[in-house]
Amino acid sequence: MKVIACYSMKGGVGKTATAVNLAYWAAKSGLKTLLIDLDPQGASSFYFRIKPSSKKWAKRFFNAYENLVKHIKASDFENLDIIPAHLSFRNFDTLLAGFKKRKNRLKRVLKGFNKEYDLVILDCPPSISYLSESIFIASNLVLVPVIPTPLSERTFEQLMAFFEENDYPQNKIVPFFSMVQGQKSLHKATMEAMSARYKMFLNTTIPYSSDIEKMGVHKAPVDVFAKSQQANYAYIKLWKEVSETERKCG
Repeated sequence: MKVIACYSMKGGVGKTATAVNLAYWAAKSGLKTLLIDLDPQGASSFYFRIKPSSKKWAKRFFNAYENLVKHIKASDFENLDIIPAHLSFRNFDTLLAGFKKRKNRLKRVLKGFNKEYDLVILDCPPSISYLSESIFIASNLVLVPVIPTPLSERTFEQLMAFFEENDYPQNKIVPFFSMVQGQKSLHKATMEAMSARYKMFLNTTIPYSSDIEKMGVHKAPVDVFAKSQQANYAYIKLWKEVSETERKCG
């Protein structure tokens, strides 16, 4: 089983849209896929029409695999299950602070899914925290959407520095450009500069698109309602490149 985290320190960069569409295409490719919505806002759960549990259960999330199994929901798509978010997830850092070996806690719990799933995708909240560090350790790849602007570039630099300072392997970080507007000279210049500096950027870019914004209206991945549009082709290409990158990384 592999674990891919869709993560960014910065909000509003297309992280959840990426998690939803990649989970969809992974399942369509035949992989038994579990999407875990770790963001208390619950956006990826919303896109799949999955309601959060009415009961608070953040305290039990990191205790054992059995606690997670109880909250798995089937999606409308074959091979794709969801663990929806809950507002109580906002307390994850406080909970983790009380655990011994807190950085390894998520990895230990996710091991329980080895026999049931081929791939776990984590939709992560935009922060640097105990939870983030637990995610970095548990994941095989940390997929990072980057809007090609100076502020997003600075945020990505901070993430790279954090990995270096804390001895996390930087080769786990897999960035790609998101919400790209090709007609903007700033976007073009930033992409060229960052691609030259950081060789790990994927070739695939995700365009700024109203079809991606409409995911909230249709409550579905882009392929369901905009099959022949550029945004959908971009996510198909992204999934193929991410899966190939994951295979190369072992």
